[in-house]
Amino acid sequence: MKILVKKRDSFFFVYVFTLFFFLLTSNLIGLVPYTFTITSHLIVTFSIAIFSFIGINIICVNYHGVNILSLFFPAGSSLVLALLLIPIEIVSYIFRPISLSVRLFANMMAGHTLLKVIAGFSWSMMKASGLLLIAHIVPLAILVVLMGLELAVAFIQTYVFIILINIYLHDAVFLH
Repeated sequence: MKILVKKRDSFFFVYVFTLFFFLLTSNLIGLVPYTFTITSHLIVTFSIAIFSFIGINIICVNYHGVNILSLFFPAGSSLVLALLLIPIEIVSYIFRPISLSVRLFANMMAGHTLLKVIAGFSWSMMKASGLLLIAHIVPLAILVVLMGLELAVAFIQTYVFIILINIYLHDAVFLH
């Protein structure tokens, strides 16, 4: 199936591409010693998610007008079932930016905090004398493995954020 892209739809690519590299850079910068990961703060991830969500809603209203309400009423469902489905769909729709931001924040915060704790522990062991000076190699080895894991987590969390933004954008443009 061939997909035709209109000129106005190229904006979606530019936005998603820019957002991907911003988030990836923000996630990776925290792996450099003595730097700070801005995506480990909930206000940053929530701001990105809420502004994306507002923009996606504006796009949806521009494309479909009042038909945006069909997002909350799945096709083919009965009116009796609609009394239950519509509130569930509205709540799940409203919680999209919250879940998107908390997912990125929690993963970045947890991993980077763990790295900093183990690095501090290893440093304290290294400053001690005797057997602890030799044993500090164990936390350093764990730290190297966790750095590789955090590198993977930084890429995966960026990918998940962008995929979910694309899904939300697809829902807005094509109404399911």
